[in-house]
Amino acid sequence: MDIQKLYQTWCEKAVEDADLTAELAAVKDDENEIYERFYTALTFGTAGLRGVIGAGTNRMNIYVVRQATQGLANYVIGRYGGGAVAISYDSRIKADLFAKEAAKVLAANGIKAYLTTELQPTPVLSYLVRYFKCQAGIMVTASHNPAKYNGYKAYGEDGCQMTDNAANTVYSEITKLDMFDDVKTMDFDEAMTKGLIAYVEDEVYDAYLEKVLEQQVNPGICEGADLKVVYTPLNGAGNKLCRRIMDKIGVSCVEVVKEQEMPDGNFTTCPYPNPEIKEALQKGLELCEKVQPDLLIATDPDSDRAGIAVRDYDGSYRLITGNEDGVMLTNYILSCKKAAGKLPDRPVVVKTIVTTELIRKLCEKYDCELKNVLTGFKYIGEVILNLEKKGEENRYLFGFEESYGYLAGTYVRDKDAVVATMLICEMAAYYKKQGKSLAEVIDGLYKEFGYYLNKTFAYEFEGAEGMEKMANLMKSVRENLPSAVSSYNVEKVSDYLLKKETVIATGETTDITLPTSNVIALHLSGSNAVIIRPSGTEPKIKLYLTAVGTNKENANSVLADLKNAAEALLGLN
Repeated sequence: MDIQKLYQTWCEKAVEDADLTAELAAVKDDENEIYERFYTALTFGTAGLRGVIGAGTNRMNIYVVRQATQGLANYVIGRYGGGAVAISYDSRIKADLFAKEAAKVLAANGIKAYLTTELQPTPVLSYLVRYFKCQAGIMVTASHNPAKYNGYKAYGEDGCQMTDNAANTVYSEITKLDMFDDVKTMDFDEAMTKGLIAYVEDEVYDAYLEKVLEQQVNPGICEGADLKVVYTPLNGAGNKLCRRIMDKIGVSCVEVVKEQEMPDGNFTTCPYPNPEIKEALQKGLELCEKVQPDLLIATDPDSDRAGIAVRDYDGSYRLITGNEDGVMLTNYILSCKKAAGKLPDRPVVVKTIVTTELIRKLCEKYDCELKNVLTGFKYIGEVILNLEKKGEENRYLFGFEESYGYLAGTYVRDKDAVVATMLICEMAAYYKKQGKSLAEVIDGLYKEFGYYLNKTFAYEFEGAEGMEKMANLMKSVRENLPSAVSSYNVEKVSDYLLKKETVIATGETTDITLPTSNVIALHLSGSNAVIIRPSGTEPKIKLYLTAVGTNKENANSVLADLKNAAEALLGLN
């Protein structure tokens, strides 16, 4: 690849966005900066595209978006002969521009585009695909990444993020295309006039909210509960629908964090707009100190994930992890439905392989089937689809992942912070009427089942060399498996790339039937665990640690030992 020649081509042809033109001119004498922009192209995978906004093949811009959409159009035409695609976007910089550019490409290929009139949560896009019976969907978002990122998620006709096979087919189509010469596009207004682009009407969002309301466990429980909530959309897409759903279920006292209320892709008050990170919730916590609510709810920029903080025993506010919230919600749903005689036969709960094993104890208690799937909510959606094919979708009760993604119901095929917001409020009101806080609820579950401390640690590998270094680390672990991590023996190894699970004591191996994924899980004595996984969307390796103790202090001690040993194993300390 002649990077300088590629750069010159962009200087000549990438003239429709003034920001890109200025950026290309600014780096003309800097070989390193040119290299970073052009040494590779953003790869289209099951998570679609994600990258830094800017000029070049290794950046998110209108030309990369157009090329990806032309590949998607070729896929839709090749598989279905044509059809329709739903498109939405969140508050990211240039997200509305990218969404319109995608619609123009689809229209030029004779594919109808249903485009939202304003930013919407990602689960709404999943709903639109099913509502309009589309062949695909596009969500312009980089989820919780820093402000400099944007992304492009592709969905299949079932409303799930694309499967590996479909994504590979789209990527194959993309790689055949010249970014400038092989992409069709047409004037936006002309496409609107011809009916090839149509804006989504308001009643569709009302229909979506009705589906969310159908997932109530105890309708009316929030009325008269005097529940007080602080809410922050983190300058993202959740502001309207999350507030509407709280109003509909009777949560009348909602204080919104003003600095984070309106859409703002710069995320000036939280550089990492991720509800997993305390700093992102800091403004909300400050407001909590003033107004003393029962809980704080924060939704991420594309409003598919929700994080919470709850009032603790001393009046301060305790951050609740995604695992803890998922466990509490599962317990709430199962216990209430059982008490009301509404548990279906053979109920199903779904979690990802890196999500807490504490949920297994709950499922055993309520005689509920627990399904373990790979990381990525599309795999939870796939379980729902398979149940639906057998006419058994009513068995699905709840699915969640440790990274704050939750879904009750089958109306969408992605995690949904709107339904999560509703259920969290409902759960808080239910226990409040019993005189219990959510802090008491989670502590009660720990007392019943053991203190499961789950913590995720991420290690960044930026730049051109980062991906190669991550691959070498995973290869090294695979070839040099430890017999112990700290003082905890490795009892079993699950390698999701080799698709083998090995019991160390006997050497017995069994096949893993889940799709291939570059994940290594070390199952340790004492129910502890270390899972190593490169992120599919960010230049990071993630460590998922499970430390089981008799209490919080004991579990924290175990966790510290595991972290030090796991970092040494990866050569990170």
